Amino acid sequence: MLVLDRLGKDFGAKAALVELSCAVAPSEVVGLLGPNGAGKTTTMKLVLGLLRPTRGSARVGGLDCTTAAREVKERLGYCPDEPAFYDFLTGNETVDFVANVRGVDPAALAERLPRLVDELDLADVLDAPTASYSHGTKKKLSLLLALVHAPKLLLLDEPTNGLDPPTAARVRGLLRDYARSGAAVVVSTHLLEMADVLCDRVLVLHRGRLVAEGTPRGIRARAGVDEAASLEDAFMALVR
Repeated sequence: MLVLDRLGKDFGAKAALVELSCAVAPSEVVGLLGPNGAGKTTTMKLVLGLLRPTRGSARVGGLDCTTAAREVKERLGYCPDEPAFYDFLTGNETVDFVANVRGVDPAALAERLPRLVDELDLADVLDAPTASYSHGTKKKLSLLLALVHAPKLLLLDEPTNGLDPPTAARVRGLLRDYARSGAAVVVSTHLLEMADVLCDRVLVLHRGRLVAEGTPRGIRARAGVDEAASLEDAFMALVR
């Protein structure tokens, strides 16, 4: 579903991403881990078509993310770490607006929306203006909007950051179920405990380079830490 082939991006003389190659299959949840400046956000922006690669390529469903950016955007959903909405619109109006822009069939929306609203516990706030939303509620609405057109690839930047523990657990369950339906899910996060329980595979980036790739258990082995150690311990050993 997603193929990165020696993908790289320079900003002037600085290499923000150095020849990253990986693939994400349908029904797989993959985590992007790394300290600030590791290249996680740059990778996301290259897939989204917001940046042009200096070298290599990113493809979604066989489509190049640069030369076929519009077609790629139709196939993916994106949830940013700091979502922003039109403050004067209610949640329901925001959903209608995004569904219209996405060209979602009204019958499909009517079938899909109630389940998402229920799973994200948004029913009591959708009639209120988004200006009144807490950070956590904005994150939940952003996730709903990312899913409203049933994308085949989901890109998430810190999807559970700012959520209370019960809501974060519900979101993790929703993402696992969505992956089981055949979609590919990519999660960029600093919350290593969340990545440990959610992700089938993780990529550890450091200074723009891929330093480790594998299952959370495999990452522990690669880092040389005990199998019972936390993923954070393994991460610190790899980027020390």
